[in-house]
Amino acid sequence: MKIAIVHDNLVCKGGAEQVALSFHNAFPEAPVYTLSYDSQNTYPEFKDCEVRTSWFGKFIRSEKNCKRFYFPLGILAMQQLDVSGYDIVLQSTTHCAKYIKTSPNTLIITYCHNPFRLVWSTESYEKVFNSGFVKKFVYNKVLTFLKGLDKDFADKTNWFITNSREVLPRIKAAYQPKNEVTIINPSVKCNKFFLSGTAGEYYLVVSRFEPYKKVDMVIDTFIDMPDKKLVVVGKGSMETEIKKKSGPNITFLSGLNSEELAGVYANCKAFIFPQLEDYGITPLEANASGRPVIAYGKGGVLETMIPYEGDSFRSTAVFFEEQTKESLTGAVKKFEMLDFDPEFIRKHAESFDEGAFVSKIRQFVLRKYSLAKGIPAEVVDVLTPKAIVA
Repeated sequence: MKIAIVHDNLVCKGGAEQVALSFHNAFPEAPVYTLSYDSQNTYPEFKDCEVRTSWFGKFIRSEKNCKRFYFPLGILAMQQLDVSGYDIVLQSTTHCAKYIKTSPNTLIITYCHNPFRLVWSTESYEKVFNSGFVKKFVYNKVLTFLKGLDKDFADKTNWFITNSREVLPRIKAAYQPKNEVTIINPSVKCNKFFLSGTAGEYYLVVSRFEPYKKVDMVIDTFIDMPDKKLVVVGKGSMETEIKKKSGPNITFLSGLNSEELAGVYANCKAFIFPQLEDYGITPLEANASGRPVIAYGKGGVLETMIPYEGDSFRSTAVFFEEQTKESLTGAVKKFEMLDFDPEFIRKHAESFDEGAFVSKIRQFVLRKYSLAKGIPAEVVDVLTPKAIVA
């Protein structure tokens, strides 16, 4: 049985890239195909993988340029990436991993983090939504083409997996899958995080600086609370704008290795998660460090967090209801009146640990392969260990 893993691109650190790493842990002999690979800016663990890029990736590696030249060069390159000759192709995607060349009889399993946002949720892109008449006309022509292309390649998928109940209806609406969609929640690598003896004096954000991440809203909130310290880890397209408006109580960090990041998590007072995410790994990373989360109470956090509802010692998060600095300020003030149990929070995170996720993915893939090939299920059970520890 030959299996290949495909991921959109490996040029940054994020939840989708962690899922691709977990796929590698489930099937360590499988090569990883991708549009582009930047070993310096994605997770260092990918250096242990056999990574194969498109011709696009031989010239363009930065996240910024991958976005800039994605249409049409990136799309064309991914369509020319030959992943034929495999029995199974396991895809991790939001946009282009499904555009590859495959053999007619290949079993294609797609872990869809979200349907391609630019074409299926265009209203979330301010640049498109607020453009003038001529630009909007051009955008609409391009997006109509991309929507058709995306749907055509999605139709090749035999089985869809997704990360949360939040995304499930979007996949059904966009792609009309031929089989039932399965939810397998992404994992957190608890062994990479630790509990500190005491909570720190700063609040923490770990995020890319993109409009929907709402880091600018957190900055605005803490500018109005100069007595409270904020540490922000990340970078992105809004970096200059966000840093320009920052105040003296706000510190920016980037380029941290995994040990340094774990220390920043472990020693924060609380982790702030202001965005609407389909799932969201960083709140679980904070929980794995024993630290509570202050989160916008919609989307994936509804599946991963235990919100405060009267007993803070059996809670992992405080939710706020609106993506405004007033609502976030209220949540911070509420949080400071409560006490949390780091041991309980850590134990909760362990229920999402990577070992369980890897085991579920491996079992799902092998069972669907057995179904396609008529292999008895009891044979697959012998091949599939009860737990795979990364």
